[in-house]
Amino acid sequence: MHPNLGTEMLGVMQKRTVVKILLIFTLVFTTSNLFAKETEKEGEGDIKTEIKEFIDHHLQDSHDFTLFSDKETGKHYGFPLPVILWDGGLKVFSSSKFHHGETLANIDGNYYKLYHSKIYKTDAAGTITYDEAHHATNVKPLDFSITKNVVSMILIGLLMFFMFSSLAKSYKKNNGIPTGIGRFLEPLVLFVRDEIAVPNIGEKKYKKYMSFLLTVFFFIWFLNLLGMTPLAVNVTGNIAVTFALALLTFLITNFTANKNYWGHIFWMPGVPTFMKIVLAPIELLGVFIKPFSLMIRLYANMTAGHVVIMSIVGLLFIFKSWVGGPLSFGLAFALSLLELLVAALQAYIFTMLSALYFGMATEEAHH
Repeated sequence: MHPNLGTEMLGVMQKRTVVKILLIFTLVFTTSNLFAKETEKEGEGDIKTEIKEFIDHHLQDSHDFTLFSDKETGKHYGFPLPVILWDGGLKVFSSSKFHHGETLANIDGNYYKLYHSKIYKTDAAGTITYDEAHHATNVKPLDFSITKNVVSMILIGLLMFFMFSSLAKSYKKNNGIPTGIGRFLEPLVLFVRDEIAVPNIGEKKYKKYMSFLLTVFFFIWFLNLLGMTPLAVNVTGNIAVTFALALLTFLITNFTANKNYWGHIFWMPGVPTFMKIVLAPIELLGVFIKPFSLMIRLYANMTAGHVVIMSIVGLLFIFKSWVGGPLSFGLAFALSLLELLVAALQAYIFTMLSALYFGMATEEAHH
């Protein structure tokens, strides 16, 4: 028997298997579309619009914390949040005055309207003016409101404070042996220390960065997990939040950097003078690109995950068939399990890259 014959036969069998799988999926989705067309109604366009609006609403921040809504009665179940505006003076009131954007808020003779999750100053009729690109041109007061994302971050912060306080107390009480929730936290703390901080920063200097690395790892991870709950919280999918986290990494990196770090940026050792002049602007640009990549990576991955899962769930209402419905549900369930991994993976990547930047900033010169 020719030595390559077995390999060729295996390759042919694999190709046939792939073809069979593709044919099965084509048949299933074709059948699903046929059933969907048979049950198609005039309101299908409205369903697609509602799904798109629901996804947009989920991705955006809001001035109230709505747990769920009853579409038939128009009632919303949740609780309002404080609105804090600066418009020629401090304006503080409850978001219930907006009634989910259906009414105007009259504060000291000034009218404010909640429009697409943003607050605009308007008149008594609630008029919104637009420019040629259909962007609202009304004055927007400075908004310092306690929004749904802010409440979520405060809750996660308090949870972390309670968890790590309990871990510290158990260490003190039991001579370094954790109890209770500390048994869950200790392996993760050791993982961040031994697998992220020490390899990337070094045993001599990692300790001063551990508090930040532990905080950012658990903060991002818990927020990612919270975003997978039915509470419709998308904190790490908010670019302002990822910008703030990346900015902290940027500031810590550059304010703790040594002379060797800056020397390799502005005047690289062992490089011809002409090349130093050429490479210095590129290296300086890299100082800002690193935190920018941190910001975009976390924001894009979490936003994409939310959009994909909710879009697939939306197919349940579009297919309206016994074939497409279960397929959409099964795929959404599988992707939700994958998102559990992504939630931890994104926290790990952000923490690991931050530690890598800290290590590069504090690395000593090699002679």
